[in-house]
Amino acid sequence: MKSTNEHGVHSPFVFNFVTQCLYSKQKLHSNKSINVLLKSIGHFKFRYVEIDNIPEVANLVKTAYPAASFDNPMVDLFYTDSMDISKFIALLSEGKLHNDSMILVEGIHRNKQQQKNWENLITSPNITVSIDMFHCGAIFIREEQVKEHFIIRI
Repeated sequence: MKSTNEHGVHSPFVFNFVTQCLYSKQKLHSNKSINVLLKSIGHFKFRYVEIDNIPEVANLVKTAYPAASFDNPMVDLFYTDSMDISKFIALLSEGKLHNDSMILVEGIHRNKQQQKNWENLITSPNITVSIDMFHCGAIFIREEQVKEHFIIRI
């Protein structure tokens, strides 16, 4: 796998996310994926969060960000440990995702099926920015941005 750091990123949106969020000295959790989740909520000031069937992670988010709201019709950040294209399409068709939504997927390289699901997701025309951080992957819906995929070391 070929990864880069902030110096190989030419997208201002991703550069800011990498330098101000991912590479910030703040460590909110020992698990890298959960650390990315918590840092992302603070960085983007997400209010509407949905954690997909992982109660212990939902409790961590509630503790760290008491103002975060769950079970909303729209979602700023969706966190899951298994995402496939059908789940993504369902979220889109339900109107839960908006232009600045982020989906954070845990364990994108956990096994061959997870990796295949990740590869199918990042080729979707609805996803414009995807970031492979090995432990997890982030996908963004940003209509104003050209489709790009990044592999970033965290």
